Amino acid sequence: MIELKHLGKTYQTADQRIVALEDINLTIQDGEIFGIIGLSGAGKSTLVRCINLLETPTSGEVLVDGKSLTAMSQPELLKLRQSIGMIFQGFNLLEQRTVLRNVCFPLEIAGVKSQDAKKRARELLELVGLSDRENSYPSQLSGGQKQRVAIARALATNPKYILCDEATSALDPNTTSSILDLLHRINKELGVTIVVITHEMKVIDRICDRVAVIDHSHIAEEGKVSEVFINPTSEIARNLIFPRDRTVLETEGGKRLRLSFDGKTTCGPHIARMILACQAPVSILMANTKELDGVIYGYTIIELPTDPHQSDKIIGWLENSEISFEEVE
Repeated sequence: MIELKHLGKTYQTADQRIVALEDINLTIQDGEIFGIIGLSGAGKSTLVRCINLLETPTSGEVLVDGKSLTAMSQPELLKLRQSIGMIFQGFNLLEQRTVLRNVCFPLEIAGVKSQDAKKRARELLELVGLSDRENSYPSQLSGGQKQRVAIARALATNPKYILCDEATSALDPNTTSSILDLLHRINKELGVTIVVITHEMKVIDRICDRVAVIDHSHIAEEGKVSEVFINPTSEIARNLIFPRDRTVLETEGGKRLRLSFDGKTTCGPHIARMILACQAPVSILMANTKELDGVIYGYTIIELPTDPHQSDKIIGWLENSEISFEEVE
């Protein structure tokens, strides 16, 4: 288990003090895939680097399996870091080494014998689907292949945790999908706890169990992905989950409502029933659905009639239904 308690990080430049993180409190349970999402500059990359002390926190505490990293000596910290793998946006492969020797690198540092290191590296290249490229160099690989090598390298020392810092943001959509599938398989088959840093909601709802939304150096909200997706409570989460659509903004009419479907209410002709019951038309401006752990979640934005009597009938019908709704701009 990873615990962050009142974590803070401040940078001091020649003329100003920059607060990157302030009073961060998070608990990441063993075996889960935990997402941390936020816009550029929100502090998410600094946060993930504080977990393994690549960045030293200014205040607060980082605990891994009950042990405080900030209280450890350098030799103790180096030893514990073997249980925390890391995957970077830019892959960070050693260009002068072959694929096999890149995966062997952390094992060499750990003092593993060359023969044993190569055996372990080949097992991992088989796992990530690159057993036929062990003698290639990074310059001969695609972006997705480079990230697979980076994943194999991160797994070399049998880590309990893997930190992914924007690991898919440099990849095309199809490659991103395959890398996310690989991370999900590693989590399920090997039991590795994965922390995913991203600015893309599609990454979060594809593989994560829980998510924390970071905004201006603070945790804006945290919870199960399905709960945050259906009912975001912070402004930043709403902006990330419900992006504004130009076609919605250009329409004219009555009030706009967002109808949220929690899996139980997703299936069924709810809007058709509402229109028939109220004898009032509505316009569907936007709709979006996601599948999370085999359950369909989603929302629909509708525009009510300008006639207040018809509008009130629809709102009354919704209030007596199982559908959650709220007025949106």
